[in-house]
Amino acid sequence: MNHFADRLTAAIRSKGNALCVGLDPRWESLPIALRTKYKDGTLRGAARAFEEFCIRVLDVVAPLVPVVKPQSAFFELCGPAGMDALQAVLRRAREKGLVTILDGKRNDIASTATAYADAAFGGVRIDDGVYPIWDADALTINAYLGRDSVSAFLESARRSARGLFVLVRTSNPGAGQFQDLETDGRPLFMHVAAAVQNWTRENLGQSGFGDVGAVVGATHPCELPQIRKALPEGYILLPGLGAQGGTAADTAAAFREDGLGAIANSARGITFCYPPEEREWEARIETETRKVIDELAAATPMGRLRSHVST
Repeated sequence: MNHFADRLTAAIRSKGNALCVGLDPRWESLPIALRTKYKDGTLRGAARAFEEFCIRVLDVVAPLVPVVKPQSAFFELCGPAGMDALQAVLRRAREKGLVTILDGKRNDIASTATAYADAAFGGVRIDDGVYPIWDADALTINAYLGRDSVSAFLESARRSARGLFVLVRTSNPGAGQFQDLETDGRPLFMHVAAAVQNWTRENLGQSGFGDVGAVVGATHPCELPQIRKALPEGYILLPGLGAQGGTAADTAAAFREDGLGAIANSARGITFCYPPEEREWEARIETETRKVIDELAAATPMGRLRSHVST
């Protein structure tokens, strides 16, 4: 398998954009037709609805975008059946040629971190066999525990050419409580960004990017220039576009001049851009996806990528 950053870069160039569609299935927001079909008073019914919904979303967006990001929490809400659904969604995304980022924000120490990482990537070894679990291309993690915890994820990811996205500056309103604390004259999030740059430089691909990126909320446009400068060889994943208030213009500073280096994520803004009673919801998702791509192309250097798309 090729280097993670090379696969990601190739996928972005192939589609001519860096939009990531987040898959955050919520029962109350699903189309009424799906809720009616699977409403049986059990978590298994909800999980089956989540699975069908996400797979139909994948079928719509796969020709348009390079990356999808399933949020594991919403699947975990449905218990074991939800985890089965997450496996099915990740499998379909791979079949569609999409780069997958499993949004689990994991971390722990020693063997526990290794277990999280192996489950996310290459699989679990039992005796002489290796059994894939999520088989994702990348995983979001929290670096608060320090390098020794991150090392387990790095080792597992690099064994199977996968990637990591480390929380640097998150999109939630209370992010600054800890992330803005100053130490040695810099806010804490900039120390984390520096660590991410060191980690990504350990394993650069032919694209010039490393296999460790940063998660930076699109709701922090004023801080993006300094984070981009601190991470010249790292991809920046930008959640918060759309429903959380981030705009296409807010993401501009995360992109390099060549249009690479950033992935803008929109979840609810695309997948739930219609009222639940809408029957033509798939068409609405396609229209909204194209609209967001056009907005990003107009407002950011990402527009330069369109020249790479074969016509």
